[in-house]
Amino acid sequence: MAQMRSATKLRQILADPDKIAVCPGVHDGLTARVALHVGFDALYMTGAGTAASRLGQPDLGLTTVDDMATNAGMIAGLDRNVPVIADADTGFGGPLMVARTTEKYILQGVAGFHIEDQVTTKRCGHLMGKELVDTATYVARIRAAAATRERMGSDIVIIARTDSLQSLGYDESVARLRAAIAAGADVAFLEGMRTKEQMAQVVKDLAPTPCFLNMVGGGVTPLVTSTEAKELGYKIVIWPLVGMTSVYLGMRELCRELKATGEVKERYTDDGKIDGGVRDCFEMCGLTACSEFDKKMGGTSFTSGA
Repeated sequence: MAQMRSATKLRQILADPDKIAVCPGVHDGLTARVALHVGFDALYMTGAGTAASRLGQPDLGLTTVDDMATNAGMIAGLDRNVPVIADADTGFGGPLMVARTTEKYILQGVAGFHIEDQVTTKRCGHLMGKELVDTATYVARIRAAAATRERMGSDIVIIARTDSLQSLGYDESVARLRAAIAAGADVAFLEGMRTKEQMAQVVKDLAPTPCFLNMVGGGVTPLVTSTEAKELGYKIVIWPLVGMTSVYLGMRELCRELKATGEVKERYTDDGKIDGGVRDCFEMCGLTACSEFDKKMGGTSFTSGA
């Protein structure tokens, strides 16, 4: 099955001492296509970006499991050879709902996902005032995900995220992650770290469990390069806002230009070709591959070109 292959690939990265999964955050088909075109080995579907792109809303727990799973499945389906790690928020409810969420993510071909210990009406991990469930409730979520994975014969990677550092402190956060690992989580994710010393310490304290690092521009965690993350011992590092920030900044710039001047001037590459024209976008999304497949199968839709 396709989802088995992508999850297995992610597990191979986690098991290789020389590798780290560096994942740009994508939120729709276009941003995912760009990341694939550049050549990343894994992608991250951001929940914040999904909320912004699908709903036009902030990351305040407004997305449903169907919003998230459908978006993750679309992204994962663009290239089954590239693992997609997806945000699954809190699992969207109690153990029964977490089981349903896990099943949906498996069927959509997601390679890995993270579940956190916030209340169902959650918020971005780099906002203030987060509310948490107790450890038993959190562990029940992880246990439900692991049991569903076993029932379905999947090897999807379960990532346990805790947002407890802000209110409960480091020791309690590590205790929660250890409990989640004992319940079946494969990877540990301490959100909202504020120092590089903390970033290094949690990897040591949770060894040999692989650790996950979240690099949010404008957030509370110090930003490090992927090389530095690897040296600290992390196995997965995500830059979740790459897609959302690029769309926000690029769209804002071009809209301001159109509003001020009444036009959007063409951009050019160094060799004088139009950059970002309609055909460029279509080609990146598979225009030639689609037309060639149609011809190969005996279709006639593109015999005159596309």
